[in-house]
Amino acid sequence: MAYKISDSCVACGSCIDECPMEAISAGDIYSIDPDKCTECGTCAGVCPNDAISLA
Repeated sequence: MAYKISDSCVACGSCIDECPMEAISAGDIYSIDPDKCTECGTCAGVCPNDAISLA
């Protein structure tokens, strides 16, 4: 089960550089590639809007 980014994402960029697997893609709302996500939780830990959680 990979992490997922909700509609609460404001594309602030906090998570994208933190992902060691480069699984996060930028956009109006960022997205996480479930095939690359290792469920480390680093992205969720830095998200100021709590927009990232386990799917």
